[in-house]
Amino acid sequence: MPVEAALERLLALAEAAPIKEVEEVSLADAEGRVLAVDLHATLDLPPWPNSAMDGYALRVADWAGEPLVVSQRIFAGQASEPLQPGTCARIFTGAPVPAGADCVEMQENAEVFDDQRVRFTEPLQVGQNIRPQGQETRAGELVLAAGCRLGPIELGLAATLGYARVQVVRRVRVAVLSTGDELVEPGLPLGPGQIYNSNRRLLCSWLQRLGCEVVDAGILPDDLELTRQSLGRLGHVDLILSTGGVSVGEADYLGIALREQGELALWKLAIKPGKPLTVGEYNGVPVIGLPGNPASTLVTFGLLTRPYLLRRQGVQAVTPLQFAVPAGFDWPKAGNRREYLRARLEQGRALIYRNQSSGVLRSAAWAEGLVEVLEGSTPMQGDIVQFIPLSELLG
Repeated sequence: MPVEAALERLLALAEAAPIKEVEEVSLADAEGRVLAVDLHATLDLPPWPNSAMDGYALRVADWAGEPLVVSQRIFAGQASEPLQPGTCARIFTGAPVPAGADCVEMQENAEVFDDQRVRFTEPLQVGQNIRPQGQETRAGELVLAAGCRLGPIELGLAATLGYARVQVVRRVRVAVLSTGDELVEPGLPLGPGQIYNSNRRLLCSWLQRLGCEVVDAGILPDDLELTRQSLGRLGHVDLILSTGGVSVGEADYLGIALREQGELALWKLAIKPGKPLTVGEYNGVPVIGLPGNPASTLVTFGLLTRPYLLRRQGVQAVTPLQFAVPAGFDWPKAGNRREYLRARLEQGRALIYRNQSSGVLRSAAWAEGLVEVLEGSTPMQGDIVQFIPLSELLG
C-alpha cells in the first residue's frame, strides 16, 4: 500500500476510535497535552490602553513647542489619574495610559529641564507608542481551539488570560511490547545470537514525548500460546504497539495471533525502510505492528503511528512540516517503494548517512532529518528533494 493511502487509512481508524474522556489539569501539568475544549478570552488583552515605552504620556493638541509640566508618574501595576490639561505624565512600559492622553513619546526624544518640565524634540502623532485595549484579543474571542497541543507558548497565552487549569484529553494508553527470543534487556549478559532490545526504549521515550501513558508489556517469547496470553492481558489499553514478529516468517507469532483472533486493516507498505508494517486489532484493541529493524521502527512510527496517536486525541495538524533542499548526494538506483533516507543539512544541502541499512540506528543519531525519495526517482547532486526534520517527528 502506498504511504499516503496507509496514512489515510490510519487516520480514518483513529477518527473512528477517538479518546473521549476529559480531565482537568493545572497549567503546570498541561505541557504536551491536547486541549479538549475551546479556550476563549476571559478579558480584553490588553485590558486597558497601556504604554509601549518608557516615556511621557500627553495629549498631542496640548503640545505647542513649550515645555510641559509633569503632573503624575505612572508605573506598571498602578492606576492612573486623568491627565490634567496642558501637562504630561511620566509613564513606564506596561503602565495604563491616563484618560485624556492620546500619545506616548519615548524618553529618548524628551529633554528634561531642571524644574522637571519636559520638552519634546521630535514630531508627535496621535496613538504613537500606545497599545490599545483589546489589541491582542477581545473578551469572548476564541484563542485556542480544541485539539490544540499545549506547548510553552499556548500555556503562556492561557496564563495571560487568567486560566490556572485547563480541560485536556485523557492520555492515550499504549502498551509497548517487543517480540523475539533474540532480544535481551540492556544490562543483562548476551547469549549466543542475542542482541539488546533498543526499540522498546526508543518507543517508550518517544511515546512519553507525545504525552502518552506507556504500559511496558516486555518481550514476547517466540511462543504462540504465550503470545495469545500476553495480548489477552492488554484489553485495558488504547493501542498495542509492537516491534517485530509481524512478517511472514515461521516464528512471527504476533502476526499469526492477529490473523487467528483479530482483524487486519492493512498489511505491507510500499515504503523503505519499513515494509512489514501491520495494522489491525486483537479482541477489539487496535494493534500496530512495526518492523523490528530499528531504522524501520523509527520511520514507520514517525510517519504513520505518531499521526495516528495525535488524531485519536483530536489533533488535526498531524502532518510534519517539510521543506525543499538541494541534494548533496547521488541516488542513481530507482526503487518501487517510497524511500526515507537519514540525512543532515550542511551548507544548505542534504547529505545522507553512508549506510542506509534498516538495522543501523546510528544513522538516525547522526541525522537531522529524513530525505524523501519518491518511487521511481533518481535524485542526483543539486536536484531538489523534500527534507523532514526529525524535530518535527519527535515532538
